[in-house]
Formats: sequence, C-alpha cells, structure tokens
Amino acid sequence: MPRTLATNRIYHADIFDLLPAIEDGSVDLIMCDGPYGVTKHGWDKVGSIQQFNLGLIQAFAPKLKPGAVLYLFGKHDCVDFIDYRPYLNLQRRIVWYQPSRLAQGKNIYTNNYDVICYFVKPSGDGKTSGDKARVFDLDAIRVPQLVELTHRRRCEAVPSVRGGKFAGTKFNDKGKNPGDVWGDIKQLTYKSHELMAKEVLHTIQKPEKLMERLIRASTQAGDLVLDPFAGTGTCPVVCKKLGRNYIGVEKQKHLVAMAQGRLLTKPASA
Repeated sequence: MPRTLATNRIYHADIFDLLPAIEDGSVDLIMCDGPYGVTKHGWDKVGSIQQFNLGLIQAFAPKLKPGAVLYLFGKHDCVDFIDYRPYLNLQRRIVWYQPSRLAQGKNIYTNNYDVICYFVKPSGDGKTSGDKARVFDLDAIRVPQLVELTHRRRCEAVPSVRGGKFAGTKFNDKGKNPGDVWGDIKQLTYKSHELMAKEVLHTIQKPEKLMERLIRASTQAGDLVLDPFAGTGTCPVVCKKLGRNYIGVEKQKHLVAMAQGRLLTKPASA
C-alpha cells in the first residue's frame, strides 16, 4: 500500500515522481492545467499534446474515486485522436471564451477560447455511458438569468410549463446553469490585482473565479483536490478559501515559492 502525501501543501517535484505516494481511489477532483503544447516555453514542449494528455489520463484515473472528476485544460484538439474511454468518460468540453484576446491571425481565424475537458471516473459497474459525477453542485455555480422579467412570466404562464411535462424548465430565482460556453469570467491582464508576475500571464496563471466555479461544482467541503501543475497556486488558494483539502505539485522552484507566499496571505474558510 503506497503512503499518502500530506495534504494542504505544495510540493516542489515532478508529479510523476510523487504519484506512487498518492493512494489509488483517494482523490475527489484533479485540476489538470498543464502544458498546452502551443508555446515556445520549455515546460510547454511535449511533442504530441494528444499523446501527452492520454498519458496524464492513464496516470491520473486510478487516483480518482468512482464518480470523481478530472478537468483537463487545453486547446481545441487537446484530446482528439486518442482513446480515453477505457479510463474516463468525457462528459463535456467547456469553452472558456475570451473575445478580448489581442492576437490577430493573418492566414487563419484567431483562437479566442480555451477548452476545459470535463471527465468523470466510471463507477466500474459496466454502465459507463450513463455514469455521472458524484458531485455536481449546480446551486453553487448558478449565473444570472439573461431574460427580461416580462418574457419570463409569459413563458411560465404557458400550460405545458405551469403544470405540464415542461414544468422542470421553469426559471430558478437563484439563476441558471452556466452551460458549457463561459464568457463571463475574463482572463487576467497586466492590471489584474491577483496577477503574480508578468511571466505567468495567459500561459500559467488562471483567474480565481474560474477555479472557484469548477471546484464549487465538483467538490464538497473537506474533499481532496489534486493539482499536478500548481503553477502560482491558484487552485490551492481557492481550495483553502472554500474549505477543500489539496495536494499541489509544481516543478519550477520559483513558482512554488510564489504559490506558498500567496497561500500565506489568503484566509481559510470560516
């Protein structure tokens, strides 16, 4: 039986060196924001990004509990041409839409979005196609309705909605499901107060709001979150805020120091 790493700390290490020390079936969520294979940074050079991501899925899947979730960040083709089905079920590809990106393609359409692949660990009962996440807290991530009140009332007055088979489609006063295209969470800029350093803009550091939505949706208080590419510590910081346990792993020493310093300044959940 492998030993289990201490939680609520960030390790300066390669995730593949530490994986044997994480017990199989012990993790509730893996936040995999690693290489994209599209930049000139040394850490982003992985050859075939599809094969690299397949290797991540194969390595990480055993660590997840049945029904637990893995979010894998990347570009549009990050999991194309590979067979991940023996390990995890791909439930959705969330599009994180960024229309404000400045790059302008001259010979091709400019890329204005990242993909967040939403995988769920099968239960192992042979019914993998119908498996759902053990946690999906919709009420924790609802967003405002974008429908005028008069139109809302008119729709809910329709008999098939008021008391018929479409009654479940009524508007919820708490808001609606954010769907799988997110344009309401903006990427960081040089002026963002949470940006740790210019070098991590766009390529490494994600907004806390983005991580918070994913963590709130797929975990409960006290659950264990594994962040194998911790970077500047955004995921651990949000876990600390929300009362989730975490294990962070990062290869670059200066980023580990940055993340640890950031954690010291962030309050824990009440």
